[in-house]
Amino acid sequence: MKRQDYISWDEYFMGIAMLSAMRSKDNNSQVGACIVSPENKILSLGYNGMPIGCADDDMPWEREGENPLDTKYMYVCHAELNAILNNAHGNLKGARLYVTLFPCNECTKAVIQSGISEIVYLADKYHDTPACEASRRMLKMTHVKVRAYEPTGREIHFTL
Repeated sequence: MKRQDYISWDEYFMGIAMLSAMRSKDNNSQVGACIVSPENKILSLGYNGMPIGCADDDMPWEREGENPLDTKYMYVCHAELNAILNNAHGNLKGARLYVTLFPCNECTKAVIQSGISEIVYLADKYHDTPACEASRRMLKMTHVKVRAYEPTGREIHFTL
C-alpha cells in the first residue's frame, strides 16, 4: 500500500517557490516563483534580486529615498520575471506560475506574453494598489486563471 501523507502538487510547487524566495537579498520582501508545465514538471525558478552582473553589495536596497535612483525599485528584477527569463525550455504556453506574492502589472504583462495560463499566489498584500488592479484587469481580459494558494496547515520540516 502506498503512503497517504505525501504532499500535493500545490504544496510541492509553492514550497519550492517559498524556498526560492529565501535566495533573495531584499531585506523587506522575499518573493519566489516556480513555473510548472501542464505535466507537473518544473520549467524554471526565480526570486527577486538584482540583474546578473549588478553586484548586490553595490546596489541600493532601500524602499524610500529622496532620489528614486537610490531605491531598489529602479533595479530589482521581480521573481516572476526572473523565472520567465531563466526558462531554458523555450515554450511556457499552458504553464502554471506558483508565486509567493500576487504579481504586479509589469510582471503580469510578461506572464501573459509568455503564454502562462494559470497563476497560483500565496499572498496579495498589495491588493488595493493600482499595479495589482491593473494586473487583475489584464488577467481577466486574457483569461489567465488566477487562484489563491490554499494552505493545508501542514508543517514541513527539513534540516540541512
